[in-house]
Amino acid sequence: MTSRQPTGALLEVDDLCVRFKTEDGEVTAVNGLSFQLQRGQTLGIVGESGSGKSQSMLSLMGLLAANGRASGRALFQGNDLLAMPTAALNRIRGDRVAMIFQDPMTSLNPYLTIERQMTEVLELHKGMSRAAARARAIEALDAVRIPDAARRIRRYPHEFSGGMRQRIMIAMALMCEPDVLIADEPTTALDVTVQAQIIALLRDLQRDFGTAIILITHDLGVVAGLCDEVMVLYGGRIMERGNAESIFYRPTHPYTLGLLGAVPRLDHEGERLVAIPGVPPNMAHLPAGCPFSERCGFVLARCATERPPLAAAAHDRAVLRACHVEAGLVAAQAMGVRP
Repeated sequence: MTSRQPTGALLEVDDLCVRFKTEDGEVTAVNGLSFQLQRGQTLGIVGESGSGKSQSMLSLMGLLAANGRASGRALFQGNDLLAMPTAALNRIRGDRVAMIFQDPMTSLNPYLTIERQMTEVLELHKGMSRAAARARAIEALDAVRIPDAARRIRRYPHEFSGGMRQRIMIAMALMCEPDVLIADEPTTALDVTVQAQIIALLRDLQRDFGTAIILITHDLGVVAGLCDEVMVLYGGRIMERGNAESIFYRPTHPYTLGLLGAVPRLDHEGERLVAIPGVPPNMAHLPAGCPFSERCGFVLARCATERPPLAAAAHDRAVLRACHVEAGLVAAQAMGVRP
């Protein structure tokens, strides 16, 4: 595989909204999401289940459910992914923009060998012969450290462990050397040793190929070990966005603070985890103001009725936050809660 070096911006998402028609009315799963992704950068998207992490990325890939629709813009190298005809999107999807799905067992076809599933991608996107595609597939499996790849490529998905299946999914996603790799919970259900190996693998592959990575996860430890920038979602909206160091060491949003407080720490042995009170909002009936207002320990009267805009934090212009509470009040509580 050839190596590519970081050269500039790849993806610009502007005012992305994802809505679903349901029997109870329209549900807005993602509301006004905007960000830029540079070549070679890793962006972490964190938040509780139902916060809009996966749906935002599925919309970019054109993989929403039949009752879903996306609006806004998602410019990939100047082309709007949201406005593309299916045929044009198919030429990009899996080639220039690839995705690793959350569950490798359901993402891999149990009736086809690993070889056929991998060579099919290269035959479709690169026009390779079966023999050339097989050689590239073996090379990709070697790159993700599958032992004896030339022999094991003929096996079926059920003959591999969960960690090995995840490595195979990563190899499939990287075979075409994509510019953007979206990884949806790539370490879910894996033991901590395998998680560390997957993180190290992603870091090495990014270094070698200059791939930009969007990492969707609820695991803040994974984000801290891999990401350059972090975007915190709640109720389909951005609560806070900034570089990883600022988010972890100087959080300015009460929700970010709550997430960090719920992370187990080895240096706080014996202390109970601090859970965020309440439950996530009903996405069909979001509060008029801040979606986190009903669970926030810093809540002000205006939080229930006025939705705060996403604006630069006073202490750090590189950090954006959507909160009426003074950043300093939240930061004062942040000492000792980082993972």
